[in-house]
Formats: sequence, structure tokens, C-alpha cells
Amino acid sequence: MSAELNERERTVLRYLVHDFIETATPIGSRYISRRHEDVLGLSSASIRNVMSDLEYLGYLNHPHTSAGRVPTDLGYRFYLDKLMEVEQLSTKDRRDIRKNLDPSGLETDDLLKETSKLLGRISQQLCVVTNPHLSSGVLEKIELVQITTSRLMVIISIKSGLIKTMMMEVSSEIPRDKLEDLARLLNERLDGLTLGQIRDTFAQRLVDVQNEETGLIRLFIVSIDKLFADQKVDKLHIGGAENIVQQPEFVSPQDLRSVVELINNEEIIIHVLEKIEVPPHEVRVTVGKENRDDKLNAYSVITSTYAVGDVMGSIGVIGPKRMAYARMIPLVDYVARTISELFSTTH
Repeated sequence: MSAELNERERTVLRYLVHDFIETATPIGSRYISRRHEDVLGLSSASIRNVMSDLEYLGYLNHPHTSAGRVPTDLGYRFYLDKLMEVEQLSTKDRRDIRKNLDPSGLETDDLLKETSKLLGRISQQLCVVTNPHLSSGVLEKIELVQITTSRLMVIISIKSGLIKTMMMEVSSEIPRDKLEDLARLLNERLDGLTLGQIRDTFAQRLVDVQNEETGLIRLFIVSIDKLFADQKVDKLHIGGAENIVQQPEFVSPQDLRSVVELINNEEIIIHVLEKIEVPPHEVRVTVGKENRDDKLNAYSVITSTYAVGDVMGSIGVIGPKRMAYARMIPLVDYVARTISELFSTTH
């Protein structure tokens, strides 16, 4: 259907989407005619006819009894793919991002939390940043440290420089030399594998030693999902919640309640970000019903990834479909690239 749009239809659609993003009110033919007279040179009646054709084709919608029209999901998609001109990120925004994302003295979690706040403030939308997805990281080594007679700390280091720790309850104290032997065995058997591969094949790789005397290998098999899966706790950092509730789309109590529920339901956000597979150094936009969860049908999601060595994390901006995409896309891209760069110099 998109190939059928002629130059006049494409131009009217471009201006209508642009004007609706700017004003948050349905756009009428008279408004477009007056505002873009020098460029379009079309009468209000001609523009009205074009808008009727665009509505018939599914690119525009007529809300309620308003004389104006608004873009549909299809209209936004065509605008994003064919009509939009991405803006250059301002020098001020670049400087602001560089100045505020100083990794010195900051732990990974603190840096990501600061990123979500900063991006939320600059974008005036809801910003979400996930912790790195450790399951794709390659194991460097496993260390076993007895903390008390009944508690053992497992330290999992991955080659990107990130570390995951977990406390395990054991039935009795395990001699230090036994722990060193077990750690050596685990490192030999699991060397070069990702944490995801270890989780999926651990039992098979250690089947011949699962009955060793300490019982630790059996305990590992039982606890495998906790040991080698991504951590769900504190996995998501959210910023800008106070900004999105001020958008015109959410003035009614019902709409406001829906956005508050979204902010408080981190599982939905994580699920959506994980389903949108974005290669490194790319930005992806999903509009309305393109999002797989019905609770996000009223939103657009702009997503990119950052890298910590061979481990990836997600950065996303969630806002109303009436987002300033031309500015948001380079903003998300720049923040993702900056975070990757900062991690590469600190790990």
C-alpha cells in the first residue's frame, strides 16, 4: 500500500504528522494550507481531498467529531520509514550527556541508573535501561568462597569484566582444598561457554561427577537457573516517569492510570525490550500495535543496545505515539554509543 502514495500524498502526510507531533491536536486541511502555503501551494479543499484519500488508505484517522485528522500506526510507520529526516543531536545535548555520564567512581548499576535519569530529563519521556544480559557473556572463571559453615559464595566472572555473585546454603563446611578442586573442575569443563550455554548444558557436562562427596555439584544442578540466568532483581532502571505523565495524551484519569500502571509493571517493560531484538549500533522504533503487549498499544518504543564487551544491555524511550522521533532517535543512539564507549574504557 505504501508504494501507491504519490508525491502530493507523501508531502501532506509528512506535514500532518510533523504538525500533530508539535501541537498534540488533530490537524485540519485549513491549518496545513495556511502554515505551509509557501511550500505546498495547495488550497484547503485540495489538501482536504488528499487527507480523505490518506484516511481511506489507512494512514490517517478521524477522531470523534473533530474536523482534523491524526496519524494511524500505519501513518507513523510510513513517516518513519519514508518521510522523516533525522535531526543532528545538538552540541548542548552531547555536552550534557558527556558531562553527566562520568564513569569514574561509579559502579555499573549507578552508571545505568544515572543514564536513565539523564535520558528521561532530556527526552521528557519515560526512559528505561536494563542491566547487561549476562547470559550472553563468556565465562572467565568461577570462584568458590566459604563465608560461614553453612554459607558459600559463588563468584562468576565473565570476560567483559562483569561479575555476578550468589550466596548458597550448604549443609556443612567444605574444606578449602575441596573447594579449590571443585572450582578447578568447573572452570575446566565450562571454559569458553556463555552463561546461557552453561545453564542449558551444565548437568550433561558434569554428569560423571554429580555424586561427588560434598554434594555441591548436585546443589549447582538444582540451582542452575539462579546461578547462570540473568538477574531479574534490579535489572531495570527507570527515569523520566514524572515527565511522561505531563504529556497531553495522559490528561484524563483513565489514561493517567494506564501510564502509572505501566511504570509500576517492570515485567511488561522488560518483556517488551527483550522481544525487540536490536543489533549493536542500531535503533529500532515500534509504534502502537507493533508492540507485542496490548498495554503498549498507545505508545511508541525507541530501543537501542549498548555493549559491555560481548554482553549487551538495552536502552529504551517509551512515550506517546506523538513523539518527536526525528530528535529522539539520534538521542537514544548517542546515549547507547556513549555508554558502550565508557564501559570499554573502564572494563
